[in-house]
Amino acid sequence: MEERRPLLINREEPNESNEEEAVSHQGLHLEEPIATSDWRAPATILGVECLESMAFNGIGTNLVVYLRTILHDNNASSAAKVLIWYGTSYFVPIVGAVIADTWWGSYMTVMVSLILYFLGMMGTTLSSLITTTADLFPSCDDKDSIITITPCNAVGAPHKLVFYLCLFLIALGSGGVRSSLLPFGADQFIDTNYTDQQNKALFFSWFYVCIIFGVISSGTVVVWVQENVSWSLGFAISTFCISLALVWFLACTALYRRKVPSGSPLKSICQVLVASLRKIGLSVSKQGTALFEVDCESSNGEVGSQKRLAHTSDFRFLDKAAIMSDSDLESNSPRNPWSLCTVTQVEELKILLRLVPIWATGVLYSATYSQMHTTFIQQGKTMDTTVLSFSVPAASLYSFEVICVMCWVFIYNKVVIPTMGGVWLSQLQRIGIGRFLIVLAMSAAAVLEMVRLEKFRNSGSMLNITWQLPQYFIVAASEFFSLITQLEFFHGQAPDAMKNVCTAFALLCIALGNYLSSFIITMVALVTTKEGESGWLPNDLNKGHMDYYFWMMTAISGLNFVLYIIFARRYKLKEAILTT
Repeated sequence: MEERRPLLINREEPNESNEEEAVSHQGLHLEEPIATSDWRAPATILGVECLESMAFNGIGTNLVVYLRTILHDNNASSAAKVLIWYGTSYFVPIVGAVIADTWWGSYMTVMVSLILYFLGMMGTTLSSLITTTADLFPSCDDKDSIITITPCNAVGAPHKLVFYLCLFLIALGSGGVRSSLLPFGADQFIDTNYTDQQNKALFFSWFYVCIIFGVISSGTVVVWVQENVSWSLGFAISTFCISLALVWFLACTALYRRKVPSGSPLKSICQVLVASLRKIGLSVSKQGTALFEVDCESSNGEVGSQKRLAHTSDFRFLDKAAIMSDSDLESNSPRNPWSLCTVTQVEELKILLRLVPIWATGVLYSATYSQMHTTFIQQGKTMDTTVLSFSVPAASLYSFEVICVMCWVFIYNKVVIPTMGGVWLSQLQRIGIGRFLIVLAMSAAAVLEMVRLEKFRNSGSMLNITWQLPQYFIVAASEFFSLITQLEFFHGQAPDAMKNVCTAFALLCIALGNYLSSFIITMVALVTTKEGESGWLPNDLNKGHMDYYFWMMTAISGLNFVLYIIFARRYKLKEAILTT
């Protein structure tokens, strides 16, 4: 049974400086140094992520083409199914994170997810092999329904169903891996060791590099094999990658540091809210009051080392949940967690509330960042794509951006940090730099489009596509400082019981940003094409004004940067107290 002990909270205002220690000790006070972790386990996890990214993108990058050309779905049907599949794979991590934080833990979640992943990959590979060697799917008319089985596709309907079930398994597996592999890798480092804190920051950078390496390798090698050699061989490469990832992950089990899940984080949140409402009539003293906290004891009853969170003065209404009323002080009665919560429980909910504004600016940032995959490519297609006598596809400049991200990882860790005397920029500062750089990238794209349009309309000549390289370089810097650090920040600030959930929500920013970008483009097209006008983004961009669109995105990202600065300056970093 947990020992009740009121904790007198000093209501003096904490240090208002929001300058985060450059990879700080997170408020932990230790008497003895802790040994540094080695890189064997994190390196294994990076390898698993690299293989997983290659496998997922090996299936997803060209999936719409496979559905259209091999399964003979119409354009609307294939596009809709791929969007549903991608959406599922990005929302499953939320469920997987809850399961990991509540019951299974990160290790078990990753292992089960990789098994589902492998089964789904095997199914799609065998399905493609059977489909391409037997004429199961005669060509269908473009008017076929997205859902209805018509005479033209009824012959292979059962086989199609099996293929879609395998895709669903892949979505479940990839979602589970996304939810837990990154937090599991971060758990291999010791938060209270300064060297490990630096290594953890480096781990987040290389983890992101592994993701984009998988994207570019599958988008070149695997896609080429699928379209020029064999679809089944292309899928088999992805299957081999995920099978190797599973074997590698299991073979290195003895290396991992595993944390025991501490129970449902959602239940704890609900308890704080209910307890606060039940004590709505009580007041929290400004000078000081006895708030409830427990001695160090884990949720499973085993005494050991556990982090408590220091009390903060914001969201004071929630402090009511930790006020010890007369009924709570009755002797020999077990504590009702729906009436009395600990200070740590209250602070965990406060952390989540503080993260929401930072998370919201991440969604807006991702909407701007996604222009690299859409309007940047459309802009490039209107330019002269000849470079050194070679024709360079506009979409291939994304490869340049990926290489630049890798370069920025090296430049920051090997050049910037030593130049600054080993002083690391805080996570909030790095995110802010990334938010500002995306403003510059949009401005560069707008200026380039103005120059391109002027040159084309005056002389009919085109700018060379190499003029896009500066904006891609700036986007790469922004991605390094903002997206990578955002993952690190959310994991570091998350309550111990919600590491996986908060990391999954950080990844969700990217998906929601893409949806928001699609909505913005749709609205721009609707508004600017009224009264028969061609609009900002017509099919022939030489007749439009994409520069106006880029300036609009510049304004949006600029406003987002200002909002971020306001939220970041007011953000109170998590302060943990290590008790033994």
